[in-house]
Amino acid sequence: MENNILGLHHITAIADNARRNHHFYTKVLALRMVKKTVNFDDPGTYHFYYGDEQGSPGTILTFFPWEGIGAGRTGNGMATDIGYSVPGGSLDFWASRFKEFNIAQEEVKERFGEQFLSLRDPDGLNLDLIVPAHTDDRAPWVTGEVSNDVATRGFHSITLTVRKLDPTAAILTDILGYSLEAQEGNRYRFKTNTVENAAIVDILEDSEGRPGVNAAGTNHHVAFRVKDDNILMDYRERIARKGYNITPKIDRDYFYSLYFREPGGVLFELATDNPGFTRDEPLESLGSSLKLPKQYEPARARIEAVLPVL
Repeated sequence: MENNILGLHHITAIADNARRNHHFYTKVLALRMVKKTVNFDDPGTYHFYYGDEQGSPGTILTFFPWEGIGAGRTGNGMATDIGYSVPGGSLDFWASRFKEFNIAQEEVKERFGEQFLSLRDPDGLNLDLIVPAHTDDRAPWVTGEVSNDVATRGFHSITLTVRKLDPTAAILTDILGYSLEAQEGNRYRFKTNTVENAAIVDILEDSEGRPGVNAAGTNHHVAFRVKDDNILMDYRERIARKGYNITPKIDRDYFYSLYFREPGGVLFELATDNPGFTRDEPLESLGSSLKLPKQYEPARARIEAVLPVL
């Protein structure tokens, strides 16, 4: 099993305002700030990582908060909804909490036999809090306001919205090892059996939908998890043989990555478990200080001067 895709590793999205984003995800949703660093290609922009205590794969939501970028538009060719797993009986707590913070939300609904609460973060990013059919025993990050019995456990699923189902589905089944589990209308649920959690990818087929526009409130890419960089490179060969343009291995400091765009337009990443987020700061102080890629360390003073104050 360890030689296969191990579900979701992380999801990366775009925000407009760093301080507002930080407040929502650490205060309202009560995730841990696992790492505070900068965009590899734009060091004047933060790169935030939110997750559980350790930043475990399958819990990590990351953001590029580009100040003033303006609102994007969800649509075809992108990941459109992020599903978080929450305990049974917790949705009333979350609905009340989001009302308290004036967060846009919908009524509780059901899909594939699971109750869920849909909301939008301050930039309009679509989030679903989902009570999974099985018991999710992952240990959550808890705060003084969000206790163990209601806290998020990590990812439940990601939704990809595309014009045509089959080309994207073939990537999931033929390369990444997912299987079609269920269908409701134009939503198709794919699941991997290599892990119990963060194991679901939904494809929403929307033949008439408009293309998405990447800016604040939209997802930038979805990363799938592999154990290490040897397995990563095995997948690179497999994907290249299928004729897809895939990047060389890239060192992202906390994991190694490959990127390719699937036929429906969604940017996919494969990311490793190694070396992890404790490579440059201890577990107890993760996310407490600004960590820079080594090539930017000589410019630390200049970078710190332009980054927004949180």
